[in-house]
Amino acid sequence: MNTTTDEQATEIIPELETTETSVISEPFYALATTGKRFGNYLIDMASFYLFMMAIGLTIGVFFGLYAPELIEGIDSATENPFADRFFSLVAYGIYMGLMEGLLKGKTMGKLLTKTRTVYTDGTPISFGTGFKRGLIKAVPFCVFSALGTPCRPWQDLWTKTMVIDEKESVLEETTT
Repeated sequence: MNTTTDEQATEIIPELETTETSVISEPFYALATTGKRFGNYLIDMASFYLFMMAIGLTIGVFFGLYAPELIEGIDSATENPFADRFFSLVAYGIYMGLMEGLLKGKTMGKLLTKTRTVYTDGTPISFGTGFKRGLIKAVPFCVFSALGTPCRPWQDLWTKTMVIDEKESVLEETTT
């Protein structure tokens, strides 16, 4: 029987003395599934509606306390469904753009599903790119561009970005 101890092995092969092991791995980016992206969309829409309700409630309380005469005319105002839809699309684009820009590729949905937007080379997106992505999401029928496998909606194609699954990806280590 061969009874070589660790000490004897390090005497024979001095390279074995290092106690640190380092694994060099290439970055690998796993695209988020269509299901995860649909989940992101639903969560982001819910967070947008909650945000808009909070804004509406704040405005209502403020004007109710300090300028009640302005609230009285709201009920008699004629409704314009086109203007309402247009305002909602613009507000959604700005909201999503600010979220993705300020959170560096994340939104409420992406935070919960552990996904992130990066450039196609894997580098983090800039604020400007995040804001553009949010505005593109407000383009009519953009939501239908996400159908299919692989999921490559307009906001990905037009900004040269992708949404990755952080759990399935091997990300580069960045030093800050």
